[in-house]
Amino acid sequence: MRVHRIVWRCLAALLLISPVAAPAIQILASPAPAAKTSAAPSPAPTIAAEQARDSDGRIAQRIRGIFAELPSLARVTAKVQQGVVTLGGTVEDDADKARAESIASRVAGVATVENGIAVDRSANSGVAGIRKVSQKFEHIADDLPLAGTALLVALLVGGIGYFIAGRQGLWRRVTRNPFLAELIGSAIRFVFVLGGIVIALDMIGAGALLGAVLGGAGVLGLALGFAMRDTIENYVSSLMLSLRQPFRANDLIRIDAFEGRVVRLTTRATILMTPDGNHLRVPNSTVFKAVILNFTRNPHRRFDFTLQIDFRADPDKARDCGYAALAELDFVLREPAPAAVVQEAAYPYICVQFVAWLDQSKTDYGKGRSQALAAVKRALESNGLAPPDPLTHVRLERQSRADKEAAQPPSPGPRAPDDVAPEHAVKQMVEKERAETQGRKDLLDAGRPTE
Repeated sequence: MRVHRIVWRCLAALLLISPVAAPAIQILASPAPAAKTSAAPSPAPTIAAEQARDSDGRIAQRIRGIFAELPSLARVTAKVQQGVVTLGGTVEDDADKARAESIASRVAGVATVENGIAVDRSANSGVAGIRKVSQKFEHIADDLPLAGTALLVALLVGGIGYFIAGRQGLWRRVTRNPFLAELIGSAIRFVFVLGGIVIALDMIGAGALLGAVLGGAGVLGLALGFAMRDTIENYVSSLMLSLRQPFRANDLIRIDAFEGRVVRLTTRATILMTPDGNHLRVPNSTVFKAVILNFTRNPHRRFDFTLQIDFRADPDKARDCGYAALAELDFVLREPAPAAVVQEAAYPYICVQFVAWLDQSKTDYGKGRSQALAAVKRALESNGLAPPDPLTHVRLERQSRADKEAAQPPSPGPRAPDDVAPEHAVKQMVEKERAETQGRKDLLDAGRPTE
């Protein structure tokens, strides 16, 4: 007992000295059985309910304060209970309704949002819409100086591109092909104009718009590429023909089934003048893929024809007669020498082919071949090598002497002159037209080597 009294006196002294230690002393001093007895009702739930009500009030006050600062949400009401926000009131459009819900949901402590805002589409709302439009115009007016500056930059960059591309003398020195020089200029103009547009849109903060425009332009370009495939192919063929130079002006050529003298090569077609003096336009895509036969490149040209003799005749004698007849013609070249070949021997004919060469610059091909054929035919007939007549004609008739005289063939008149000079009419027509249209674009360049 004495020990207990000493302990209690020490504790009392400490209590008097330090009030801070009083709670601890009270806990130590409480008897042990009291801990096992039923505890008194705790005030914690009451305090938590008071804190929840205070939190809801602060959330509601915060949301109303935000809405009060936004004119479009000034008529929106907010009620909060247990973290659930119930919005009411009216707004002018659906975008403001969604905006109010988004703002309320981002406030700290909000569990969920019940959006009961009504959209008012009355006349007052229309007036508010007009007000919004006017505000947007005010923003546009504020951005006009920046837009004007961006426009000036775009025009300046594009103008620089046009200036550089317009130096055709420079590009002609870089490449002697006029078509390629023009293509380089067009590419430079396109790059600078596109670069100016990109810089201007970036200055006004319209990068997203630029991406959308470029994406749409890509899709549109792909569609146009399929739709204008023939035009693009023709354009590329024109470029390749201007680089390769497969023929010269006034060359006599044959493109598939088309024959004529070359007038000019344009960016779309090859213009020919046919032997009868008509213009013929052949698309360059057809010319590039076609087989081109140039009669002018080599002045020496071979001609041939086939004649028939009797099956019982001597073919070697026919060959010798024909060869001698061809050798006597002045326009037939001695080198390469004429030739005669037995082509076929089947009753009742033997077919002999005669071949010779002429100079197209001095002899017309058609005239020379015609005279050579006639000369060889006369030589064969004079040597008894004419072809047999497979039919036997029997004619029985009675006629008077006057009828017989009338039936006699007339005496042959003077022969046509043996003129084999080449025809220059179409060639002169082409030269005249080229002289008259010298200012037109022509991709043929006499200074460039041909294929």
